[in-house]
Amino acid sequence: MSIQNKSVGVFLYPDNFTGPELADAARRIEALGYQAVWYPEVYYYESFTLGGFLLSHTSTLTVASGIANVYGRDAMTCVQAGRSLKSFYGDRFVMGLGVSHPSIVSGAHGHEYGKPLTTMRNYLDDMERAKEHLLGSDPEVVIGAMGWKMIALSGERTAGAHPFNSPPEHTRRARELLGPDKWLCTAQHVIWTTDAKAARAAARKALEFYFVTPNHYNNWLRLGYTQEDLQHGGSDRLIDALVVYGTEAQIRDRVQQHFDAGASQVILNTIRLLPPESTPKVLAAGVNYQSIPDWEALEALKPR
Repeated sequence: MSIQNKSVGVFLYPDNFTGPELADAARRIEALGYQAVWYPEVYYYESFTLGGFLLSHTSTLTVASGIANVYGRDAMTCVQAGRSLKSFYGDRFVMGLGVSHPSIVSGAHGHEYGKPLTTMRNYLDDMERAKEHLLGSDPEVVIGAMGWKMIALSGERTAGAHPFNSPPEHTRRARELLGPDKWLCTAQHVIWTTDAKAARAAARKALEFYFVTPNHYNNWLRLGYTQEDLQHGGSDRLIDALVVYGTEAQIRDRVQQHFDAGASQVILNTIRLLPPESTPKVLAAGVNYQSIPDWEALEALKPR
């Protein structure tokens, strides 16, 4: 099984790194005993090319696109890519698909951003039609889902859901919607410090993109957070719900809260305490982004 129940993965933001650096990071994650590495598709690397690259430089690690943008390729090409990776690497690849965000889809890709649920449902339909014309077998598919209707669609049509920026109370509701047997692979932001002030400042810097992204802030509003919680980079209450910091025991307890709420896998996204001038620049966009591996944290939090 490519996603093991109650396993821990690592989120890797690839645009910060060169190819050799990504290969080294994947091997290091594998050596630490993490079960999977998840990566987004943003402004530099094409999703399935990168997936094949990471698979080729590891031997046991599950590699998951989290997520591949459905606007980036037609459905038939998506099926071909998945079946190619399944043929080459067996069950180690998980295809995470999502509708991304208007700023990326309309701004960068030049497509009209459609209604998310309708777009995803139609894309899955198109994938099914394409399969009739193609050879091979498919990898498991999950949907990048936060809204309740998208999570329900994940359970109806795919192997499960991959939420992001979601606290344990979201995990609990998502599990209720998915039922007991589907994968629920949720990300958890981690900052390796006991200094609450420093942790919150780093979290606000790293997560600022999401506070102007409707798919994300609407998710928090559905959970009972308010417009006031969205102001000034996020209230302490919201930041502390999204990002865990503190001792090893406190961080592991948050991971366990997700498992207790029904998560199949918790994906650690480490945010480092770096000043802006020391933060690596995203290769294609040229903007600072603090979500990069904190190896001290990943070493301490590795699966037992």
